[in-house]
Amino acid sequence: MKAVWNNQIIAESNDTIVVENNHYFPNDSVKPEFLRECSTHTTCPWKGIASYYTIEVDGQQNKDAAWYYPKPKLAAANITNYIAFWKGVKITQ
Repeated sequence: MKAVWNNQIIAESNDTIVVENNHYFPNDSVKPEFLRECSTHTTCPWKGIASYYTIEVDGQQNKDAAWYYPKPKLAAANITNYIAFWKGVKITQ
């Protein structure tokens, strides 16, 4: 699977985990040069507290377009060290 935004591959892996129709990519498959830490956090009742990244490609930013659970609840332990995408990031084969 590939995560693509602004004609740039942000992540690529054959080992994504699908949760609630979102592909979570292993951290080591995501290109860190495109990620910027954000102060945004949300809470999922069963996964826990999510943290976000802004994606930056060629000077354009997609705010909070990637998220991850640094310390997920036990029910979501399988997505520890995985990152998911939304907000126009295309997930393709």
